[in-house]
Amino acid sequence: MDGQIKEKWIFILNPVAGNGFAKTLIPVIEAKRREHNIDGKIVLTGCPGHAAELSKSYYEQGYKYFISVSGDGTLNEVARPLINRKDVVIGIIPAGTGNDFSQIPGFKGRFGEADWDIFFRKNVIAMDVGTVNGMIFLNGMGLGFDAEVAAENYIEPGKVKKGGAYKYIWHIVKTLLFFREKKVTIIKEGTSYETDCFINTISIGRRFAGGFFLTPKAIANDGLLDVCSIKRLNLFQRFSLLFKVPKGEHINDPKVNYFQTKSMELDFPSEVPYHVDGELFFSKNFRINIMAQALNIIYNPDGKHFFNQ
Repeated sequence: MDGQIKEKWIFILNPVAGNGFAKTLIPVIEAKRREHNIDGKIVLTGCPGHAAELSKSYYEQGYKYFISVSGDGTLNEVARPLINRKDVVIGIIPAGTGNDFSQIPGFKGRFGEADWDIFFRKNVIAMDVGTVNGMIFLNGMGLGFDAEVAAENYIEPGKVKKGGAYKYIWHIVKTLLFFREKKVTIIKEGTSYETDCFINTISIGRRFAGGFFLTPKAIANDGLLDVCSIKRLNLFQRFSLLFKVPKGEHINDPKVNYFQTKSMELDFPSEVPYHVDGELFFSKNFRINIMAQALNIIYNPDGKHFFNQ
C-alpha cells in the first residue's frame, strides 16, 4: 500500500432485482473489488425504502462511492439522500429487468468484462435530476399510457411480475387496445392549455420500458426536461406510433408535441396513475421541475451515453 487513505465504496444490492439476478453478482463484485483494490462492502436491501436508509447511513459514515446493484427503482432510492452532495458519487451496476437508466451513463444492461473495467476507472460527470411533487426522478416519469403499462407490471408496491423484457411488450399491446385518454391541463412558461393525455413522458433520459425511446433527444446534463406529449389516438394511430417509438421516429408525427422546459404543471380532474423511474404512484396534480447537475455519477466516456461532455 502507498499509505494513502482509500475512498470507501458501498454496494447497495437489491436481492430481488432482475428476478434474483442481482444476487448472482455478489461473488463477481467481491472479485472485482479486490482486483481493483476497492475498499468497500456489499449490503442487501430488505424492503422498499431500505436503500434510501442505507444510503443516508453510509453517507453519514463518510462513504464516497454509492453503487446501486439493482434496477432503476432502487437506484432512485440510493440517490435520494445524496442530491446536491458534491462530495459523493453514485453508480449503477444494472441488475433489474428493463435497466433503462444504465443507457444514460453509457453502459449495457448487463456488464461484460470491459464494462467492469471502465466502471472502476471512476470517470465521473454531473447529471440533472427531475422532481415531481417532491420526489426525484433520474430517468423519467410518465402519465397516461405508459403509467398504465407500469401499473400492469405491478403486483403490489415494491413487487413486479416475473418475466424478462418481453413481458413489457405484452403489457404495452394490451394497454394499447383498452386504454382511454383523460383530459389534462398543462401549464408551462406562463401558458395554460387543455388537451387529451395519451402519453405525457417527462424525462432526463431517453429510454423506457426496456427499449422504447420516448424522449430521443434528451441530454442528461443540459438543465432541461424533455417532454413527449401525445394527444388522443385511435387504435390504428396507436399501433402506428408504437412501431416508431423504438427508434424515436414518433416525434415527427403531428399527434406528438415534443418540447423542452425547466418546469411544468399538469392537472387532472381526478387521480391517475403515474410512474417515477418505474415505481407506481397516484395523484391528480403534478408540479415538475429540474435540478441542474445535482448528482455525480460514474459514466462511460467512450460509450453511447446521454451527456454533453
